Amino acid sequence: MTEQTVTDGSGSPVFLGRRDELAALRSDIQRAGLDTLAGRPADRGRVLLIAGRPGTGRTALAEEFAAELLAGGDYPDGLLRARLTDPGGEPVPVGRAARALLGELGAAAPPGAGDDELSDTLREALCDRRAVLLLDDVATADQLAELIPDGRHCLVLAIARGPLTKVPDVRPCTLGALDRVAAIRLLERGAGDVRITVDPGAGESLAESCGHLPAALLLASGWLAAHPEATVADAVRRMRTPPDDDEPGDKDAPGDAPHPGQDPPPDAADEPLRRAFRLAHSTLPAPVARMLRLLVLAPSGIVDAHAAAALAGCPMPAARARLAGLAEAGMLRPVPGRVAPGGPQYLVPGCLEPLLLALLRRHERPAEALLARARILERTVRLLRACQAVTEPHGSPARQWLAGLPGSLRFDSRPAAAGWLASREQSLMAAARVAVADGQLDTLARRLVAALSRALIAHRGADAAAPELYRLHELVLGVAERRGLARERAAALLNLGDLDARAGRLNAALERYREALETARREGDQADPLAVGRTLESIAGTYGELGDWQRAADWYGRAVALALSRGDLAAQARLHGRVGAALACTAQWGEALRAWRAAAATHRRVGDGRAHARAVAEIARVQEYAGRAEDSLRTGEEALRLAERTGDRRLQAALRLRLADCADRLGRGTAAAAHRAAAEHLLAHARPASPESSVTPEGNINETQPEPRQSD
Repeated sequence: MTEQTVTDGSGSPVFLGRRDELAALRSDIQRAGLDTLAGRPADRGRVLLIAGRPGTGRTALAEEFAAELLAGGDYPDGLLRARLTDPGGEPVPVGRAARALLGELGAAAPPGAGDDELSDTLREALCDRRAVLLLDDVATADQLAELIPDGRHCLVLAIARGPLTKVPDVRPCTLGALDRVAAIRLLERGAGDVRITVDPGAGESLAESCGHLPAALLLASGWLAAHPEATVADAVRRMRTPPDDDEPGDKDAPGDAPHPGQDPPPDAADEPLRRAFRLAHSTLPAPVARMLRLLVLAPSGIVDAHAAAALAGCPMPAARARLAGLAEAGMLRPVPGRVAPGGPQYLVPGCLEPLLLALLRRHERPAEALLARARILERTVRLLRACQAVTEPHGSPARQWLAGLPGSLRFDSRPAAAGWLASREQSLMAAARVAVADGQLDTLARRLVAALSRALIAHRGADAAAPELYRLHELVLGVAERRGLARERAAALLNLGDLDARAGRLNAALERYREALETARREGDQADPLAVGRTLESIAGTYGELGDWQRAADWYGRAVALALSRGDLAAQARLHGRVGAALACTAQWGEALRAWRAAAATHRRVGDGRAHARAVAEIARVQEYAGRAEDSLRTGEEALRLAERTGDRRLQAALRLRLADCADRLGRGTAAAAHRAAAEHLLAHARPASPESSVTPEGNINETQPEPRQSD
């Protein structure tokens, strides 16, 4: 149930009251804006603001109005939701909100992009769409202004505590209490019409005690539904009884140490809600009451049976039943939208968070709260490992580990695991973010980030998951810097640099790589040579992308020296080739030839015939660009002989085509025609090219190598 939406006897949702407010919102859409009155076309989407204190039914009204708009067909691209205040009360960064909205649109968000770039990407994605954006718990006017789409096709429904004066041309629809009739009807949903009919005065007194506020009325209604033997007068009497010291909503006990994140003193306007919450909470069984107060530790404020079972340390069936009962009592709210794989999800209402936090501080010691957070992180890690393991081949160690898990932690198929991951993505990212920021569970936080990264790559691939991976690597970097973990810091910087480079932010990538190199070198003899070598190659490759081939060759040369010191022949061969390619781009033919000859010799020592033939072919190419056509022809024939020994028909065909071109330039038409005919025959009988093949049917070898400058 949402705040003032209840269900009828058939289980269908029924919205009570707020008819005047709904009419005002409808008319506000048609109202001419200031730009229109001034003769200027509107250059942004229309904004409707629903203002009111938490507990007044703001979100329920926005959901009802959005449902009406979608039913009317004016917004065929649907409803997009984002919450702009974290459960702890901190404003959500604009970039994170924009990324969440882009995710709902199915649009790609650039990895590592800043808030401005993400806002621009969101506006671009919405420019040709007709959608409704429901922005809940807007904290500031600036936050809202950054998310308003360009153009007039989209509508923004913003929910805030009060007016947002910095947003122009917005008239708030301010919510207060429900009218008397709607309040009584809301109570009847739980009490039944008989109990209200036999004592109408008590019904009106109960509604008054609840301040006619939807959230308080729902709690009172839920209590009456759970206690059919009680009268409405009993509920009134309980609500008017002063709280005991152990009941929620009272002040902290004498001698309690103040909590750093303690809420400000209670507002008198919230007294009806506090009384209704005391009524609903007072008769909860102790295990249910404990689980309820622990739910505020859920990182995103969204919980399912797994999260509840981990927090409370109870079995899954008990957690599932307790969550459903708390939702019926009005203490939890089902997450709107489609039913997610893995069972229903619930949201702790924002109006109840301060009350539950006060209970948590009173009844749970810090060590117990920390243990609950550790349990939920451990459960999440196991679920993510299971989510990734289901993508592994049958019979693999990961599948064997998966088979040994309890049924509640397993996924039946890869699509089921992918659906669970997609539906929980925002909660999982929030869990990683909160665990890293907390700092008390760094080991679990690192395991969670690693498991989430592997699951995302397994189900989406590294490229599609790049935006999420970028944020996860940033979290790893934060933990590594806090704990002084040099190797992990270097690895995180390397990964971030790779993602920056793929996104075209080459200067930012260079900065990351240089930081990673400095971090690795500070370890001295303890430095990981593989990480240092990879960093040197990454710096060189980035300079190559920037077109600075001389620096690229220098950095590849440093990587060669490291590979020589380690005795890594495969790395030496690869890096000699990259040095040769970079030097060829600067027309340093002699140095380029020496590098490629070193590469060919090392490939021969390794015993890689194909790589040896390709390296010799590159020697021929450098000779050709240096203007030494005869030498190029002879070296190309040598490469062809080497390729024939490997049996690689596609490589032979590519070399034949190159020899044909070289023969043409030397005026040897007959030889050129023979080479082309042989190449066609080879390609006709060759196997299909593998994805990693470096030879194309057109005769190009090593397509990743840069094109050298030709000699005049």
